[in-house]
Amino acid sequence: MAGSEMTKPRLRDLADPTRPTSLASRFRARRGAAVRALIAEIAARNGRCAILDLGGTPDYWIKIGVDFLRQHKVSIEIVNREPGELGVGASADDVMSLSVGDACALPQFADNSFDLVHSNSVIEHVHSWNNMIAFAAETRRLSENYYVQTPYFWFPIDPHFFTVPFFHWLPAPVRAWLLHNFPIAHSGRIADYSRAVNVVEGVTLLDKKQFSWLFPDAEIRFERVLGLPKSLIATRIKRR
Repeated sequence: MAGSEMTKPRLRDLADPTRPTSLASRFRARRGAAVRALIAEIAARNGRCAILDLGGTPDYWIKIGVDFLRQHKVSIEIVNREPGELGVGASADDVMSLSVGDACALPQFADNSFDLVHSNSVIEHVHSWNNMIAFAAETRRLSENYYVQTPYFWFPIDPHFFTVPFFHWLPAPVRAWLLHNFPIAHSGRIADYSRAVNVVEGVTLLDKKQFSWLFPDAEIRFERVLGLPKSLIATRIKRR
């Protein structure tokens, strides 16, 4: 019992973004600093920064800093497949808006409609390689500048299933069986086997070769932990 109680906080420290001291929170803070730098550069050049966030959340941008966003005349359109609510009231509704759409096909937006397209841990959830191609094409079409982050396949821990190292390297049927029988998912054991299969199919991590192919005009860099590459980040900034 004591060993189990000691282990649980360590697991939460790895992946719980709600804990300020967790590893996930530290990485998000580091990414936030990089995103703020991109926004500041674009705003200095254009006098404002209109952002399209593919699959994001208002909470992410609250952590970036609402005062910072206002200072740099930032407007953010957050697109998700399901309708949502800002949930931030007057604190940021002048900065952010929500809309429904498929990040793999956004014909409602013209080419280069935004100053920056942003995506954090979304492309691995679009279900197929062809959808990833479409997602990347829309990202590149909608702005000259983009920032895309995704977990790295060859890092031994998948942040979606952080309790089991090497989980994402197992065959899909084995992963579904484990999710169905053990509390590996964030929400615990998945009693419905069909849902367990859908969860497995809903996460496909990328390696550097795949990511570089999807974003050939980007600078690709690793986010590292203990020297090991943990995430991939693609950044394209057009500087005139």
